[in-house]
Amino acid sequence: MIILITGASHVGKTLLAQKLLEKYNYPYLSIDHLKMGLIRSGNTSLTPMSDDNDLTGYLWPIVREIVKTAIENNQNLIIEGCYIPFDWEKDFDKDYLKIIKYYCLVMSKEYIENHFDDIKKYASVIENRLDDEWCTLDSVLEDNINILSLAKKHNQNYILIDNKYEIDI
Repeated sequence: MIILITGASHVGKTLLAQKLLEKYNYPYLSIDHLKMGLIRSGNTSLTPMSDDNDLTGYLWPIVREIVKTAIENNQNLIIEGCYIPFDWEKDFDKDYLKIIKYYCLVMSKEYIENHFDDIKKYASVIENRLDDEWCTLDSVLEDNINILSLAKKHNQNYILIDNKYEIDI
């Protein structure tokens, strides 16, 4: 089984991946780790602040082939990150698609407005965020509205976090 977890920044992708690792003993790959390894090693001129579309265009072909390799080796893997395109399915034939589960995490406007202090408080629960000043109520609202719109447009599976933060897949 391959589990892809995506969504806007600060929705808990890494936390969910960690919980699934603990529950099912499936390893997970953080696309942010891959991104930083490639950037720090000098294998790309992209930076952590590069445009998300440029980062997705660079990272997704690598992640896509990791997914295929895991499937071909009958291995379970969780991959989490915001660099999974909404048209990801076009890159896999039907036999691969049977093995892949996709989840897009989205926080509702009400949830964000009522829990923004908690969102900031738990931002580093799994990984340290060195600079989180850019994360504002407005940026989180805008990101989640955009992600929800794209998930609906591409008819993708999404999990709406609305009243309280409880996710189980």
